[in-house]
Amino acid sequence: MFQIIFLGTSASAPSVHRGLSSLFIQHEEFRFLVDCGEGTQRQILSAGIGFKRLNQVLLTHGHLDHILGLGGLVSTFLRWDVLDEMEIYGTRHTLDRVHDLIFGVVLRGYHGTPPVILHEIKSGTFWESERFTITAFSVDHRGSHSLGYRFEERSRRPFLPEAAEAMAIPPGPWRRDLVNGQEVTLPDGRVILPDQVLGDARKGTTLVVVGDTGNPEKVLPYIEGVDALVIEATYTEDEAELAEQFDHLTAAQAAGLAAKAQVGQLFLTHLSRRYRERDILKEAQAIFPGVHVARDFDSFQIRRESD
Repeated sequence: MFQIIFLGTSASAPSVHRGLSSLFIQHEEFRFLVDCGEGTQRQILSAGIGFKRLNQVLLTHGHLDHILGLGGLVSTFLRWDVLDEMEIYGTRHTLDRVHDLIFGVVLRGYHGTPPVILHEIKSGTFWESERFTITAFSVDHRGSHSLGYRFEERSRRPFLPEAAEAMAIPPGPWRRDLVNGQEVTLPDGRVILPDQVLGDARKGTTLVVVGDTGNPEKVLPYIEGVDALVIEATYTEDEAELAEQFDHLTAAQAAGLAAKAQVGQLFLTHLSRRYRERDILKEAQAIFPGVHVARDFDSFQIRRESD
């Protein structure tokens, strides 16, 4: 299960009710930011997330409305001494701009080992834990060398408590080790194999986050059948030509993509101030009913429908 909190949902410039692009994602003890637009640190405080362990930032691309908040965030971390280091992931094109911002301005004259680590990534799986992986994939947006991110839980075999009870396996470390796929020897000398108490493998939850893009077909292979898709909807169909000119999606295009990919839920963000929320929702909902038009501080739990 992934928890997501929208910290900024406006396109290009903030509005009274919407900050610039940023999304918080948590899975168990792991916490990530996807993009960090201007004012993100204030949004973090307002959302009650806190800065502790929030030291991994995934950047979709290097446009300023997606990275400018990094300067203030790093500066605050240095003053408050809340993190030993911050790891920032992105393409070389994106990291070049981040380097100028962080090392050319925020850390200018800083003495000691820099607390910011820049990780250049390309398409493929670049982050792994025992429970889930993160894979990057290429996204088209005005030559910005953009990336999308796919968060995917590993398949797991559910523990069958009725089977454990039938074999009189006591609670405690024996059951824990069996869940982890380890053979155990019980206090009475019996040897129990994981296959005896684990069910068939179940696919884990999948979440995909796409930043700005004008080419929905390119991301289709990476989102087919995912439980949730977060993607932009900067324009409506009334201004489809403008969307094409600036390499963005309309709400209808985003909804059509979700329908074609048969995703579980669709979350629309990066909204232009020129539209009312209900106009975006109406256009998308006519094509894909399971859509949410995200607002700042909206929080959702993403899990498989079968869970």
